[in-house]
Amino acid sequence: MPLTFELCPGRMIGGSSPCFIIAEIGQNHQGDLDRAKEMIKMAKDCGADCAKFQKSELDHKFNKRALERPYASKHSWGKTYGEHKSHLEFSHEQYRELQKYAEEIGIFFTASGMDEMAVEFLHELGVPFFKVGSGDTNNFPYLEKTAKKGRPMVVSSGMQSMDTMHRVYRTLKQHNPNFAILQCTSAYPLDAEDVNLRVIAEYQKEFPDIPIGYSGHESGISISVAAVALGAKVIERHVTLDKTSKGSDHAASLEPAELAELVRSVRLVERALGSGVKAMLPCEKPCHDKLGKSVVAKARIPRNTVLTLDMLAVKVAEPKGVPPEDIFALVGRTVIEDTEEDDSITPELVDGYSKKGHVLR
Repeated sequence: MPLTFELCPGRMIGGSSPCFIIAEIGQNHQGDLDRAKEMIKMAKDCGADCAKFQKSELDHKFNKRALERPYASKHSWGKTYGEHKSHLEFSHEQYRELQKYAEEIGIFFTASGMDEMAVEFLHELGVPFFKVGSGDTNNFPYLEKTAKKGRPMVVSSGMQSMDTMHRVYRTLKQHNPNFAILQCTSAYPLDAEDVNLRVIAEYQKEFPDIPIGYSGHESGISISVAAVALGAKVIERHVTLDKTSKGSDHAASLEPAELAELVRSVRLVERALGSGVKAMLPCEKPCHDKLGKSVVAKARIPRNTVLTLDMLAVKVAEPKGVPPEDIFALVGRTVIEDTEEDDSITPELVDGYSKKGHVLR
């Protein structure tokens, strides 16, 4: 199965495609629809590919006791956890309005379906792909039902073991080949010591036929940029308008200037990664013309002389001659013209040496 697939209409991920950057708005909108739209616009203006939310059907995600427990946190929007979550949850109609707004301004829109009923709604809404949050990655009934919908999937792996991720991989492969796995550590904010970026390479080795990415909760952008250098094809970061806002996710989120810088830095790193083919590039020619060395005659060499190593030296020379890496291949070959001390040994002077600079075997 190919490493590359279409995550959103007209947008491939994996292979040589650009890293797909998800601005995770989550519930940092504070339950305010206008604020949510402002954040979608911010994500678009900063260059992110996708604005993402979190959708729950609360009675399906939580049991009654969880919803009824008192919630006295400084981040609370209600006396109980249920009241708090209800304040932050948009209705189906509001989701349709947000989706329409995102389409109007030209940014992909999706959400994490935080329970099976939320996935049903998002499927009906027509999101381009499903995001599976770390809390549902080992929820195998949920994974199977979501995969069978046929939409591409992006799966975070916080709180999971490699054994579990192998099971996740096998489960999804049975039903849906188009998915990516993100390295993730579920802590907010995340200390550098707990990021474990080397897992990206392990995932690439264990799951070579799917794109691998990174979902980060650390401060700043450096670690996320490093993930791209390691081959991450999807980057997901929480975003906010103000880190000091009420809510537990804001401190681990990027403000607009940081998100814009992340996008710029990721695109710069992608340009710098190159093709992996090592060769002298056109941009290096001026330096080579100025500093590149050639083989020269250490002393006068009469024509028909068989070359030995002690007849040759390496210097910056004009004109350019045989490159230093071929000096040993010149030994035992015959000079066909008189050559003066310090003259360049050019290909034309040596019997059996190609004018292209490659020794004939």
